[in-house]
Amino acid sequence: MNKTGKAVILMMDSFGIGGAEDAAKFGDAGADTLGHIVQTRGKLNIPNLTALGLLEAAKASTGNLPQTGPQTEAKIHMPSKYGFMKEISHGKDTSSGHWEMAGCPVQFDWGYFPPNYPSFPQELVDKICQEAGLPGILGNKAASGTAIIEELGMEHIKTGKPICYTSADSVFQIAAHEKHFGLDRLYKVCEIAFKHVKPYNIARVIARPFEGETPQTFKRTKNRHDYSVTPPNPTLLDVLKNAGGEVISVGKIADIFAQQGITKAIKASGLEELWNATLQAFKEAKPGSLVFTNFVDFDMAWGHRRDTEGYAQGLEYFDSRLPELAALMGANDIAFITADHGCDPTYKGTDHTREHVPVILFGPQVTPKALGARDTYADLGQTAADFFALPPLPFGKSFLKD
Repeated sequence: MNKTGKAVILMMDSFGIGGAEDAAKFGDAGADTLGHIVQTRGKLNIPNLTALGLLEAAKASTGNLPQTGPQTEAKIHMPSKYGFMKEISHGKDTSSGHWEMAGCPVQFDWGYFPPNYPSFPQELVDKICQEAGLPGILGNKAASGTAIIEELGMEHIKTGKPICYTSADSVFQIAAHEKHFGLDRLYKVCEIAFKHVKPYNIARVIARPFEGETPQTFKRTKNRHDYSVTPPNPTLLDVLKNAGGEVISVGKIADIFAQQGITKAIKASGLEELWNATLQAFKEAKPGSLVFTNFVDFDMAWGHRRDTEGYAQGLEYFDSRLPELAALMGANDIAFITADHGCDPTYKGTDHTREHVPVILFGPQVTPKALGARDTYADLGQTAADFFALPPLPFGKSFLKD
């Protein structure tokens, strides 16, 4: 394998740029995360992303150039390739998006729980409660995580019943108070639940610990943990690790891939902390390493909560940190910017939206090019495999030398 340079994937969770051809099939016709944020806010100062080609990629996706208003001067001056990618996986969920960009599209249908109460079969609830020694559960419906904790947190503390809920994703989520219920106990309940949801073909069980003593002060902590099924086939991460490379995950990447193909996992949460951890990891990484970061706030804090202003401010902050990464890049290094699905904060409901996602590749030796449409997220993984001189992955087409 090639160990002359290193790579980083900046995965902006839920940052769609509109236009998915099959959006109507998912109930998402007209969704456009970037376009509607700009339209609603009237301005968006992202000079570095603009210089790297994001707005042109959005135009290629939708036919419309986002009218962001005047931009301050870009501080990143590096050649880039830019375009958009289509998803071929059957879902619009976190696991599908990440696995596909790593070269392993999900070509089967996940199981999903219905949104209305009761979401979970009584037989499943009984098995979990019996094995975990629980007096019962609260929730049992699709919900926003922060909203359901605010709604049921006090009853949870009083009764000792965990808050269980789902979403449009293939998930079983369990929220519990770190102090009153116990973090280790929450993890144990999730392990039990993960075992029992397997017959339902559920992708993930997610532990959602929180703290605080009143609905006004309840706050989820950074000790989230995802229990995920493993990808059905080896991914870019597995191939790179097996070839002797380093795969450094930042944030929830390791959980999404069920720890497969990871050589080092760095826990971090919040946009600033995730950026700090990414820059430090990239600085310390040796040639032949991949740093892979999930910037979850775009999805969790702003997309699902339909917080357009928060999302816009997050984009501006993300943009402001890009020059720091550019300053750390050596002559042979590359960086990708992409996303795993959309989550249009102006759209109906609180779920993900089926969209194209941006793909930007930049680095000192990148040959500038407008990539247009890419047929699958797996093109990113194939390009990274090409960069590291790894054997070709089963899906995707490299654009490294385009």
